[in-house]
Amino acid sequence: MIVGQSDSASVPIVVQKYGGTSVGTTDRICAIAERVGRCLKDSPRVVVVLSAMGKTTDQLVALAHAVTHDPAGREMDLLLATGEQISVSLLGLALQDLGIPAVSLTASQCGIRTDSAFNIARIESIDTRRIMQELKAGRVVIVTGFQGISHDHEITTLGRGGSDITGAALAVALGAQVCEIYTDVDGVFSADPSIVPSAHMWPEISYEEAIEMASSGAKVLHPRAAEVCMAYQVPIHVRSSFKATDGTWIRKGEEMVMEQAAVVGVSSEKEIAKVTLLDVPDSPGLAARVFGDLAAENLSVRLIIQSASSDGRGRITFVLDNADSEPTARLTERWKREKICGDAVVEHDVAKISIVGSRLVSTPGLAARMFSVLAREGINIDCISSSEMKIACVIGAEHLDHAVRAVHNEFFPPSEKTAKAKGNRRIGHGAEAD
Repeated sequence: MIVGQSDSASVPIVVQKYGGTSVGTTDRICAIAERVGRCLKDSPRVVVVLSAMGKTTDQLVALAHAVTHDPAGREMDLLLATGEQISVSLLGLALQDLGIPAVSLTASQCGIRTDSAFNIARIESIDTRRIMQELKAGRVVIVTGFQGISHDHEITTLGRGGSDITGAALAVALGAQVCEIYTDVDGVFSADPSIVPSAHMWPEISYEEAIEMASSGAKVLHPRAAEVCMAYQVPIHVRSSFKATDGTWIRKGEEMVMEQAAVVGVSSEKEIAKVTLLDVPDSPGLAARVFGDLAAENLSVRLIIQSASSDGRGRITFVLDNADSEPTARLTERWKREKICGDAVVEHDVAKISIVGSRLVSTPGLAARMFSVLAREGINIDCISSSEMKIACVIGAEHLDHAVRAVHNEFFPPSEKTAKAKGNRRIGHGAEAD
């Protein structure tokens, strides 16, 4: 991603992003206006990025499904982009009502250029001149998240959670001192607090750990946002929209001190589907064909497992979002006709549980502990995937919450969690910013 740097060195800029729950009602939008007003006392240049209000995006998607069985492409982006325009306009009005100069801008008005991939666009560049002009005039700048404009002047969207990406990209382009991600939880936890009430909130984690957590199902931050900030070393502060407390800092892990490899968290995903291609010929190029076809349909795969062949036939298993299962099912019918596979099974009653941390695979015993806990709880493991920082298991969806609590208790015993967090692990340095 190419971004234009600003001349913000003399007067630091703070970028704040507020999610859908944070702007879910007009009362909450007014509360954000008051919070921005308080922030201006310490940081006179503030850029605010907003998601659509509450369930607005879901409602727009439902409207689209009411008129077509497969809503996608240009018209879908034109529809979905309307949600953020409502929220930024309302915050602009709320700030002006408090006597705070403010201007709300769409992505096209503030130069957020993307590629032409409707529904899953990627930001290519940001022209910061309009934003800097407004900041120098003493205004709070409010920007629609989740969207951009292509070189053909078409409105595009960045995919679900894309407002985080907008916030991160603007923080980089403007040379901001921090990208603040405001959400409905206090920070980044060792597990979903709604599933594990005893989950620990980390005061600080590294970019890499945040990316793995987000990629594994933690909804607090989009992984692409963390990747953008990591590339340009812009710190992220994930914090609550409803409390005036510090949350979790995400920044470079310059120094790591620990007695043993740390498991940072236990993450989970429910809205997934598992696809298994059976009776796949053991021939060069078939896997490339399968995943090339998926890529051509803009379908992102979360996990891939290919079993060893027997008698010249094998199987390929992969996991993707539930929302992508219908177009994938159409592909499987084509693959069967073209003899890429003998049969295909798409399962929706599955879920994924992962442990995330530093050097997991190279540390003996961590995977065994996870598998032993699941076995002890009578939870069967369907398939396993691992990387240097993550070990993931696909299990039955009905067991997920129980599995998360059991695995979390194994790595974060309630009586030890505070000592583990404070004594065994210290990540990074850097000046605090709000």
